[in-house]
Amino acid sequence: MTKTVSENKVTTSNRLNAVKFFVYSFIGIVIFFVPITINNNSSILLDHFVTWLSGTSPILIKTFIMVIIIVGAISPFIKGTWKHSTVEIIFTLFKILGVFIGFLLIFNIGPSWLLSEQTGAYVFNYLVIPVGVTVPVGGAVLALLVGYGLLEFVGVYAQKVMYPIWKTPGRSAVNALASFVASFAVGLLITNKEYKEGKFTKKQSVIIATGFSTVTVAFMIVIAKTLGLMNIWNLYFWSTLFVTAAVTACTVRIWPINKINNTYYDEPFIEEDTSKLKGKEKLLFAWKKAMETVDSSPNVIKNIWLNFKESLIMTANILPTILSIGLLCLLLAEYTIIFDYLAYVFYPLTWALQIPDSFLAAKGAAIGITEMFLPSLVVVETPLITKFIIAVTSVSTIIFFSASVPSILSTDIPIRIRDLVVIWLERTILSLLIATPIAYIFL
Repeated sequence: MTKTVSENKVTTSNRLNAVKFFVYSFIGIVIFFVPITINNNSSILLDHFVTWLSGTSPILIKTFIMVIIIVGAISPFIKGTWKHSTVEIIFTLFKILGVFIGFLLIFNIGPSWLLSEQTGAYVFNYLVIPVGVTVPVGGAVLALLVGYGLLEFVGVYAQKVMYPIWKTPGRSAVNALASFVASFAVGLLITNKEYKEGKFTKKQSVIIATGFSTVTVAFMIVIAKTLGLMNIWNLYFWSTLFVTAAVTACTVRIWPINKINNTYYDEPFIEEDTSKLKGKEKLLFAWKKAMETVDSSPNVIKNIWLNFKESLIMTANILPTILSIGLLCLLLAEYTIIFDYLAYVFYPLTWALQIPDSFLAAKGAAIGITEMFLPSLVVVETPLITKFIIAVTSVSTIIFFSASVPSILSTDIPIRIRDLVVIWLERTILSLLIATPIAYIFL
């Protein structure tokens, strides 16, 4: 009798886990990937909700954003991380500067070059506020997409292609996908943890950190909204995913990544070999992995709350530097010719590829190293093809100094700033080469 009761409990639990897998994954897919028309505006549900939330109480939203910026600025002092390195000191100063700029912009105090609709007001209203709202909300509901077995299920089928294409072990399939759809900050934390546990080599951890840990889907929505790409959201998202993966497959085979040692931080972890699994056997294994994730996941409310808190922490880390570095770079772009000169690095390529407004496209590519959203601001008035190419490129390059660089440098992953700059240059060139034909074929 006891055995029957126990078996019934197991069966009920298995059924419940299966329901969670299908229902939560389906909801997550609908929220992030299915365009829905509301008030003659075709977009995904997350975008509709963020737009409604931002327009409901602008004063409350600005207050919330300012609180997040202040928290982000004082957090290095609370944690004591501000003095860990020269880079940390510099970025902490930029965070403090972000607080002062935020107050000046909110209370409309300061010179015209700061308050202008083309500079300070633009960065605050069209970058800081959308990011400050979209990333926490998007991060919260991402729990449905990544927390209930979908990525683990897909990851099993992706395992056999990971090493031949990207030189990383099969288990990195889930990590790579999670980094792409969740957040670069969380992705880097996972990568660093697995590197220290001996699951990735030095080279593999660098490949994942610089090749897959890009900005969130929520952040991509901000770019798409700014450039008017929400009506082709699925084309933009999947093109960016493909270009990012293709560029990474190239960069792992060239300097500096190909010269990094394939040694471990600790004792190597032996991964389960699933390469010989076929058909039903592989399906059952994938299902088992998905169910293990569902079984170990907290209830959906708690999971959403945990993801929301995690996203808030990430938002606090990046908002002050986005405001300060973003404004600084926009001022340099608006009032100086620095990025005009840097644009000549990419201009021969954008001209040869026949990208409309080639020079602005080159300037957008050049400015991407400072902050990944700024390229969108540079090409906001250009033709659709140019907007699409730069929107894809700004995400697939991965590396930008306002957030991803300090995040990578704060881990145990062994890489220098010089190497990050070189990888950014390589990824930018390759992204332009791959994204341009896609734009011409599908637009």
